[in-house]
Amino acid sequence: MAASTVTVGVIGLGSMGLGVARTLCRAGFETWGFDVRDASVLELEEAGGHAASSPADLGKRVDVAIVLVATADQVRTVLFGEAGAAAALHEGSVVIASATVPASVAIETGFLLSEHGVLMIDGPLSGGVVGAESGTLSVMASGPDAAFEVAGDVLEAIASKVYRLGPKHGVGSTVKTINQLLAGVHIAASAEAMALGIRAGVDPTTLFEVISNSAGASWMFNNRVPHILDGDYAPKSAVDIFVKDLGIVLETGKSLTFPLPLSATAHQQFLAASAAGLGREDDSAVIKVFQKLTGIELPAEKDGK
Repeated sequence: MAASTVTVGVIGLGSMGLGVARTLCRAGFETWGFDVRDASVLELEEAGGHAASSPADLGKRVDVAIVLVATADQVRTVLFGEAGAAAALHEGSVVIASATVPASVAIETGFLLSEHGVLMIDGPLSGGVVGAESGTLSVMASGPDAAFEVAGDVLEAIASKVYRLGPKHGVGSTVKTINQLLAGVHIAASAEAMALGIRAGVDPTTLFEVISNSAGASWMFNNRVPHILDGDYAPKSAVDIFVKDLGIVLETGKSLTFPLPLSATAHQQFLAASAAGLGREDDSAVIKVFQKLTGIELPAEKDGK
């Protein structure tokens, strides 16, 4: 299908979903969106998109629906709930299931959609808010060839890399689980390293400059530490997202009788941050666990806290 003939919907207009939807608008797709937050829908309309009143309303209007909600329960609700999209989507349409969920949920979702004659790509995303807004995401995608034939132009618009991981649902979500293992551990380790440096009396800006150009750096270190230096904990990805995602990592390890000691430690750090009331702050706020434990002085926050 040519891009001009494909109608696309995005269910879940959070920081990632709204960025994806705006990218699709700029690429010339007729783009519909649904979110429970009116403000997010208004932002999509301002970008040239259209508001759907429910997932079902969106489903009846689109050829490709991208699901970018936060949890497995939300996936089930927006697709198969009372006003879910699945029953409204036409036969042969495609759902790109991009929420980070256990592989078993992706497999179940693909099976249930097939009962409605709807194809699915198990397609979690990586690249963050910047990648969503710029159309440079990576997609870890598995599903039947027929689904990629319908949704190929959509994937090309939102991503610079689409990894075709085979025809079976669950593979994409498994690869995303492993990505989140590394991402969560790297954020927790970055916070620990910066907290130790601050406690030892090193200027944090200088420390970041040195490490970001040294072998100890990681993508997450380079991306998240500036949030700490700026005192900006407005959530790009929240602490509670990694409570969930590292929980999926640990459940995967449990199901395979596979030990994951570093993941478990990082999970405890994010749980500690969430328990301290930081769950909705940016995931870099995990450093505040050390602030509470040791009294280190972090860079001043933008809101003056």
